[in-house]
Amino acid sequence: MSAADTAPSAFVDTNVLVYAFANDNVVRSPIAQDLLDRLMADRSFRTSTQVLQETFVTLTRKGERTVTANEALAPLDLIAQFPLFQPDYAAIRAAAEFSAGHRLSFWDALIIVSASRAGATRLYTEDLQHGRTMLGVKIVNPFR
Repeated sequence: MSAADTAPSAFVDTNVLVYAFANDNVVRSPIAQDLLDRLMADRSFRTSTQVLQETFVTLTRKGERTVTANEALAPLDLIAQFPLFQPDYAAIRAAAEFSAGHRLSFWDALIIVSASRAGATRLYTEDLQHGRTMLGVKIVNPFR
């Protein structure tokens, strides 16, 4: 077993992926690209189908510089080479309960539940409180 096979998994949220793939922020894009390169190289990269959907929509409709659907599929194809957590009803229900109990949006709660169920020890995002641990997953803002 190689070191890559034992690397703790890291879950990456939409905002980090958008910075990496849109490459339109002179400060955050290089940081996001470096993080993805490292996580993909050691095979610890994880995300979910929810993040794929949000990334596609942001790249094609909401970003500073939008791209075509075909252009947005290239990074999604890259991401899909890694394990993707697919939220089922149990995850959705857990996120709804977690959301209510922790005063989080449902979507943020689903990200945390997905990261935990994907076996991640870290969640890279700028949307949640840096340094906090939830459901066994440490939240890391890579842009701090």
